[in-house]
Amino acid sequence: MELESKIDHNHDQNWFKEIKVSDLMVDKRRLVEVPYTASLAHTMNALVANQVGSVPVAAPPGHWIGAGGSMILESDKQTGAVRKHYIGMVTMFDVLIHIAEDKTTGGGGGGDCLDLDKRLSVRVSSIIGHSLEGLSLWTMNPTTSILDCMEVFSKGIHRALIPLDSHMKNISGVELAESSSSYRMLTQMDVLRFLKTYQSKLKNVIQHTVGELGAITEDVFAVNNNIKVIEAIKCMRTASLNAVPIVEALDGTDCDHTQLLNGKGRKLIGTFSATDLRRCPTSLLQSLLHVSVLEFTEKTANGPMKTDGDVGQASRELVSCFANSSLAEVIDRAVGGHVHRVWVVNQHNLLIGIVSLTDMLRVMRSSLLATGVK
Repeated sequence: MELESKIDHNHDQNWFKEIKVSDLMVDKRRLVEVPYTASLAHTMNALVANQVGSVPVAAPPGHWIGAGGSMILESDKQTGAVRKHYIGMVTMFDVLIHIAEDKTTGGGGGGDCLDLDKRLSVRVSSIIGHSLEGLSLWTMNPTTSILDCMEVFSKGIHRALIPLDSHMKNISGVELAESSSSYRMLTQMDVLRFLKTYQSKLKNVIQHTVGELGAITEDVFAVNNNIKVIEAIKCMRTASLNAVPIVEALDGTDCDHTQLLNGKGRKLIGTFSATDLRRCPTSLLQSLLHVSVLEFTEKTANGPMKTDGDVGQASRELVSCFANSSLAEVIDRAVGGHVHRVWVVNQHNLLIGIVSLTDMLRVMRSSLLATGVK
């Protein structure tokens, strides 16, 4: 009620300066993290069990440089003594990259020889930095305004740790150093979900189309429906993509099923994402690495898969929009589908581009500034 009251008492768009990051932390659950000694299998289980796409990795203080030079520490609230050091972030994409690094690990050099158990037995600390996102460990002061937070997230930072009792005063934006007794995680999705809740105050912005606002990125890489999961993962690793659209293969022209394609103008039939692994237990993953991406998404369509073969048979609903879809509609689809990007198609379901959460926050902030927020 305190947050609603604060918003209701601001009748103009300057309420964005009054609402702070700390206001979004009230109902956030405790931080999900893993120790640096955890195996990759344990880390993957933590991601699946908590339905999150990333976890920070904690280690004893004093022996770690930290991801990207950061010094994000957890300290005792009474004594101030440092208890742990967050050394990086591990995402489901990092897990994918590690799995795909060398598929001949199982010996013999054969295409299907991949010792997944061995791959998942390594320490999680050994794979930090496999992707750029894993090195992006940031903290944001709880006094940062929502408007400034949008600026940070509109530059491609996907998440930040928020200290509950920051030792850094009068600083907004993201930092590489922080000490607190505990943290919570704030993501781009959290901010968009908040904005969706109070969209009545954003009508002058979100009623415009994503095309008008310049939110569409036209360059979009894709894979065709015949590519195997393991090959798709390798392609995504090379291009640092967390997700790719699946497009319909063209007879006789898509012979190489190991490369990314220019997806523009191709028929959209699915999405393959790193987060798809959250619906696939490790006991089934190895057998599914060598099926097509379309078959994989069909089998994981209806939520977590069972090891007894009870799997979904219908593809998940595609989250897409048109260039003339309003920003409000696109945000609704992203938040409702809990996806980090919305594919833009034409009336024939041919790909035009993509609108990411970063794009949504970028154009919304620019529009708010243009309409008088200072």
